[in-house]
Amino acid sequence: MQDKQVYEYAVIRFVPKVEREEFINVGVILFCKGLKYLDLKYKVVQKKLDAFDIEIDQAQLETYLQTWKLICEGGSKGGVIGEQDLPNRFRWLTATRSTLIQSSKVHPGLCIKPPEEILEHLFCKYIG
Repeated sequence: MQDKQVYEYAVIRFVPKVEREEFINVGVILFCKGLKYLDLKYKVVQKKLDAFDIEIDQAQLETYLQTWKLICEGGSKGGVIGEQDLPNRFRWLTATRSTLIQSSKVHPGLCIKPPEEILEHLFCKYIG
């Protein structure tokens, strides 16, 4: 990789009760405009969900996260947002919201490896 490209990432959080502001980190989303890359990786651990008094099961949560994945991939399967360009899809997914699935603030970095490797590294660091 000759030119280092700026990337942006956020940690994806499951917030079972928004009013309590408690959350479980469940994934990472990574965007690199220069490399035209947008993807996310997630993992839902039932043991972590069991620590909260929640009204959603693991399958429902994974369905919501799969929708985020479809938006990242783009196209009609991602709905109206999936039809947008990469930057708009990333900004929409990482916008501040009061829903069950939220993201952390966006953080920057430089691609010194392929973005797939950076996503994997961040995923291991924040999700495990």
